[in-house]
Amino acid sequence: MSPLRPIADLHAAIARWGHQAVDAWVAWWTVILTGAKIIVLALTPSSYSKGAHRYAVLRSIYESTAPLMVWLLVLSSLLSQVLIRIVVTTAQSYGLSEFALAVLVRTLVLELIPLYAALFVAVRYAMPAAQNVRRILRHEHQSGVRRHPQDHLRAEMLPRAIGAMFSVLLTAALSCLLALVLTYLNVYGFIPWGLPGYTERVGAIFTPAVSLIFILKTAFFAMAVAFVPMAASAQRDANGGFARRNEISEFARLLSVILMIEVVSLIGNYY
Repeated sequence: MSPLRPIADLHAAIARWGHQAVDAWVAWWTVILTGAKIIVLALTPSSYSKGAHRYAVLRSIYESTAPLMVWLLVLSSLLSQVLIRIVVTTAQSYGLSEFALAVLVRTLVLELIPLYAALFVAVRYAMPAAQNVRRILRHEHQSGVRRHPQDHLRAEMLPRAIGAMFSVLLTAALSCLLALVLTYLNVYGFIPWGLPGYTERVGAIFTPAVSLIFILKTAFFAMAVAFVPMAASAQRDANGGFARRNEISEFARLLSVILMIEVVSLIGNYY
């Protein structure tokens, strides 16, 4: 064995890691840049308030919300009911019933519901919509059709991004409201006399700082679900085309962004 072989292997490994780091940086930079362009267009209503673009946005809002709403609310109610019963029963068995409501609101409403609403919309709508955009780009590339990138942003990416963001915000809001109703029914039952005390205790949890962090976290979840898959769909492959991408790696990229937002919100709430 040559004495220079380990050095050559180490050099090759370092070069390979360097290429992977550069590729990852280029991919993330492309996603950030394209996402920023979509955000700018989304904040400019004149770019989608008329004609075909307006119809495309309304259709995307419907497609991203109506088919998902029933299933998400059903799953949300089942998950909420299971967690509520576990927490309430456990608190009662240890004589800590007065802490059950605070635990439920902080864990279920503030943390879990926005997280799984974002992931549900991402898996059921945002990522398939991004694959559809990439399929359109691949077909145009193979057919020799050349459109300005701004046309792709306005006609294909922007409507789907707005639809995904609207779906996350609406489903998270309705799921949180449903969880609060189920929490009241499990703690107080079907009586109206516990409502004043319930609203007072829930309101004490939603301080201005907690409410602001909750709103910002849900909004950033919606933007991540809307823009990260859509921006990645416009990224060219090594051959300059738009070959189908690995859905697991795309989901891992989105999940890393969502978890980063979640960690920042936890630090803001509890540290």
